[in-house]
Amino acid sequence: MKNTQNNELAVCGLSAVKKLEKNRGDLIRRLYFTKETAPLFGGLCKKLAKNHGIYNMVESEDLEKLCGSVHHQGVVAMIYAPQIAPLDSDVTDGWAAAGENALVLDRIGNANNLGAIVRSAAFFGMKNIVIPNDEAQSSITTSSYRVAEGGMEYVKIYSVNSIPRLMEAVRGKMVRVGTDLSAEKTVSQLAGICAGKPALVVLGNEENGISDEVRKNCDALVIIPFAGMGKGAKEPQVESLNVAQAASVILYELSK
Repeated sequence: MKNTQNNELAVCGLSAVKKLEKNRGDLIRRLYFTKETAPLFGGLCKKLAKNHGIYNMVESEDLEKLCGSVHHQGVVAMIYAPQIAPLDSDVTDGWAAAGENALVLDRIGNANNLGAIVRSAAFFGMKNIVIPNDEAQSSITTSSYRVAEGGMEYVKIYSVNSIPRLMEAVRGKMVRVGTDLSAEKTVSQLAGICAGKPALVVLGNEENGISDEVRKNCDALVIIPFAGMGKGAKEPQVESLNVAQAASVILYELSK
């Protein structure tokens, strides 16, 4: 939940707040916790007191009001609302030079899915995530921060006005891979597809997948094999994997 008046974002959940404390404790402006979780944040309270920050022990209901969720796990930290950096050619050229992969989300609208993808990205060492400046795309929220379980502190999220333009800009520098149910190649072939070059992998939303314009700009399309696929089955028994689950599979293959 954002406090628009103070330009703040509520970060809740034990893992999310503890990772925030460890990696960017300077971002925390105010801290609220219950009696049960108070022993976990003694060190942070001392730091806040030293820097004239605010901390208070409150009731669980107060935390729910602060973050807009019952899933606060007994702690809420208020930080300045994160600013998502616009992606530019200096950054993408740096990825290409360093051999770093990047994950692009094509209108993933569910905040929990974004958080789960960030969590998997952190687990598999994916540092770079790109989201479009689009109302259909979820941005960094209290829910995505909590579901990421601390992963937000280990990835860098960038924004672009147009995914197809980004793909055109990295043509020849990165291998542009899209996920598609009609693809003939599987994610297990990513190493061969990339042939030593870094990958720019685009994930589409569960309803429509990647857009047609994105699809046209891909160097390759891949699919996650489903039950019976190698035995003549034309489609999976359910329409698709949850996009966050699909991201985990793809990130695992990239990490190999």
